[in-house]
Amino acid sequence: MAKLVLEVEGMSCEHCEKRVREAIESVEGVQQAVISLEVGTAEVTYDEGKEVKDNIAEAVDEAGYEVVI
Repeated sequence: MAKLVLEVEGMSCEHCEKRVREAIESVEGVQQAVISLEVGTAEVTYDEGKEVKDNIAEAVDEAGYEVVI
């Protein structure tokens, strides 16, 4: 397993936090996403054999938020 920390913009409440977590965890290869509303980050645990960063950014965008790359 590998870990990736991403900055996520646009979150303002616990509902936002939940939507971002669900969006990230829906990406194939992602095992877990821990979202920090206070810091504006997502710590993602994923299968090292998968290239997930672009897919995560797309899923977060579709949920109405933005990953800062």
